[in-house]
Amino acid sequence: MLPLRAMRMRDEGENPSLKPRLSERRILLLLAAVQFTHIMDFMVMMPLGPQLMRDLAISPQRFGALISAFAVTAGVVGLLVAPFIDRFDRKKLLLICYAGFALGTLACGLAHTADMLMVARALCGAFGGVSGAVVMAIVADVVPPERRAQGMGIIMTSYSAAAALGVPLGLKMAQWWRWEAPFLVVAGVSVVVWIALSKILPPVRGHLTSQTPSVTAFLGLLKDANAWRGLLLMTAMVFGHFTIIPYLSPHLVGNVGMPEQFLFLVYIVGGAVTIFTGPFVGKLADHHGRLKIYAVMVAGAAIVIWVLTNSGPRPVWQVLLIAAFFFAFASGRFVPGQAVVSQAVEPARRGAYMSLVGCARDLASGITAAIGGKIIAAGPNGTLLHFNTLGWITIGVSVASLWIFRKIRAVG
Repeated sequence: MLPLRAMRMRDEGENPSLKPRLSERRILLLLAAVQFTHIMDFMVMMPLGPQLMRDLAISPQRFGALISAFAVTAGVVGLLVAPFIDRFDRKKLLLICYAGFALGTLACGLAHTADMLMVARALCGAFGGVSGAVVMAIVADVVPPERRAQGMGIIMTSYSAAAALGVPLGLKMAQWWRWEAPFLVVAGVSVVVWIALSKILPPVRGHLTSQTPSVTAFLGLLKDANAWRGLLLMTAMVFGHFTIIPYLSPHLVGNVGMPEQFLFLVYIVGGAVTIFTGPFVGKLADHHGRLKIYAVMVAGAAIVIWVLTNSGPRPVWQVLLIAAFFFAFASGRFVPGQAVVSQAVEPARRGAYMSLVGCARDLASGITAAIGGKIIAAGPNGTLLHFNTLGWITIGVSVASLWIFRKIRAVG
């Protein structure tokens, strides 16, 4: 950690009390760029479905397998490498994994068959999942606990930027050229970000002071009740968000009457709003307490989810207003939530733990989609039946997560 302190002092000059420190902010923005490319790579696949099914002559079921390949391999590989992830300098590990992710994304753009694309998507997930866990571990290592929620808020803006800017732009590129174009562009951006990482990010070795063997430390991690509470909180947050997300577009079109050509506005508005609300929620959590702000986010999300999932036909402007509140509150929960999860274990085991957190997140995402598919049904004229049931499940799990949040002890 000495190189980071030296960098901070160089940037702060005569005023070492600047908060957030300039070097710290620069590192956070760089790590947010890494996450942006991850999320862009994952999210752009979903709206490319019609083109991919037509150009590659694949069924909807095969397309669904292409979507899940990223998350499945991310979860499996993350679990396999978790016992060893804390043995290395986090910068070196991130550079290696991010290079693999960039190559996988390039392979997506060069694929000409469904089988080639499947292998490329698995490669992206394998390296992208690990590098995403390393990013979160670095944030927890370099940002002091008193500013960690704010730091997580900056990282979370990458999700918003990908939804608001990346996905619509990727769709336009696919329309102008071919479906391969978004992947080639993301691969190019990843190369630029990789170079910036190698030049700007200092070595992150503070966690290497522990002499406990990695496998022994990992086994101890699996016996840590506080660590399991953090994993449970992440799972609950995913259930409280992604239970309805996969079916939001069909609900808005079939039940709420949103014209399909305006659907992209929902993601632009929601993403744009959370670009600003994410860091703001982080500041509030650091100043007023993470549990208090998390409770406010849960309460606000519960109200908006109830309105959204029980809504009948509405004009477009009302749908966009509701979407803005939904993304602000529902996504806002992850800022204080991710901050407290990162403190559930000490720094020496944080890399392995964040890898497990990523596995829990990916697994929960798959389970929620499966649960939603079992509950909802197709109604007449393109409507969705029982979508409000998903809303009540989401609200119930979100409220229950408050109890889990209270039980987590901050130890690192």
